[in-house]
Amino acid sequence: MDTTAAGWVLPVLLVVVPLTLFLVALRRGPARRAARRVAWFASGLLLAAAALSPPVDAWAHHDARGHMTQHLLLGMYAPIALVMASPVAALLGVVPPRARHVTARVLRSRPLHVLSHPATAAVLHIGGLAALYLTPLYAATATHPLLHHLVHVHFVAAGCLFAWAVVGPDPAPARPGMRTRLVVLVVAGGVHAALAKLLYARAGELPVGAHQDVEQAQQAAQLMYYGGDVAEVALAVALFAWWARGRAHARRRVGSRRMPSEVLHAPA
Repeated sequence: MDTTAAGWVLPVLLVVVPLTLFLVALRRGPARRAARRVAWFASGLLLAAAALSPPVDAWAHHDARGHMTQHLLLGMYAPIALVMASPVAALLGVVPPRARHVTARVLRSRPLHVLSHPATAAVLHIGGLAALYLTPLYAATATHPLLHHLVHVHFVAAGCLFAWAVVGPDPAPARPGMRTRLVVLVVAGGVHAALAKLLYARAGELPVGAHQDVEQAQQAAQLMYYGGDVAEVALAVALFAWWARGRAHARRRVGSRRMPSEVLHAPA
């Protein structure tokens, strides 16, 4: 991999270009809320850029631990931060009315409804990892650069879809309630952990055709196991925070409806 100055072009552009566009999109928003969203978005971009930086990318090409670090950064941590920035809401705030209506129709469409269901997102997210590690796909990425980059794209896209389906503050079509999302999160976390345990138990044999050093492969599996726990706890915290805000908002609405009646019947 290119570890010269040219190798830093993509990571730098990955931060500068999207962040600039995001700042432009938020220029009309409330300052405090915008600052928080910018912090989330910048964090996500920096995590993704770190995963694709020349040192980490070179490490990932010859060491299972480097690859797993890329997986965690691109597929779990960066997507959570990006989704928490509400990028869709930012986009809807700046596009022309016609484009906004088209986007709204897409968000309400049946295909996106199915795709954005937490269960579907979990299958694409965790199922993609299973396909990578339990089939010859992983070994193929070492000899086919385009496939290698497509796997990275899948990491980010599937991770963002899963985070958006479970906790995303952005609008989503017919998003299920708290119970469904929590169940999917727990099941997905369990499957992710089981896959990590399988990779640990069969280090040197899995991924198929990779022929990794056993000790490095075991340490990579441990990274996957414990690193996945960190991401899943973060998603759970965000989910319960969303639930608590919803409950508080509902109580305020009930209180505001009762207030006029209570004032009217108050003793003189």
